[in-house]
Amino acid sequence: MPAKTSKLATASRGAALGVLVAALASCATVPAPLQGQFAAVTPRDAVNAGGSGQAVRWGGEIIKVEPKSDQTCFEILARPLDDSARPTARDPSGGRFIACRSGFYDPEEFQRGRDLTVIGQISGSERGKVGDFDYTYPRVAADAIYLWPKRPLYVNTPYYDPWYGDPFWWGMGPYWGPYWGGPIIVHPRHAHPTSAPAQPQPQPAPAPRPSKG
Repeated sequence: MPAKTSKLATASRGAALGVLVAALASCATVPAPLQGQFAAVTPRDAVNAGGSGQAVRWGGEIIKVEPKSDQTCFEILARPLDDSARPTARDPSGGRFIACRSGFYDPEEFQRGRDLTVIGQISGSERGKVGDFDYTYPRVAADAIYLWPKRPLYVNTPYYDPWYGDPFWWGMGPYWGPYWGGPIIVHPRHAHPTSAPAQPQPQPAPAPRPSKG
């Protein structure tokens, strides 16, 4: 009986997880600033075969943010996008690319490791270095950039059910529920995963300091 019960509980948990995943996938929507039709070109494709002028929607993890006099450029480690156009948190990457948009975007808001999705046109490539390695970056003239909220932190919880292994146990024990092998989900402060986040807007570049006479 305990073995049968264990298999039944495992199957039930698997079925419930499958329903949850399907429900979340069906609810996935692309934020309005990222909607549109785009070429099925990856950053690596753009380096190998060109593609200047093609409209693309790329995303990934921010590596570096470099404000310039009239625009801000983002170096991004490319990741595949999910159904909502958010970069997925899995390897392998699709290489690196640079996306530049007019205006000043503060590196303290667009911190290293945050998820970013951009839409725009491929505008050639540029040479740079990753360490001592010569690297060719495809370049995107970005029409829109989208900074995603931080992902929730999943903390595994111990599971204890005093009914497990009891020959008279059948159905749900008193510990069935939030402690049934599931994680505690800790959302970062001010993160609202169910709603579109307010997007940081470009700011005027800081005024240069007056020179000392």
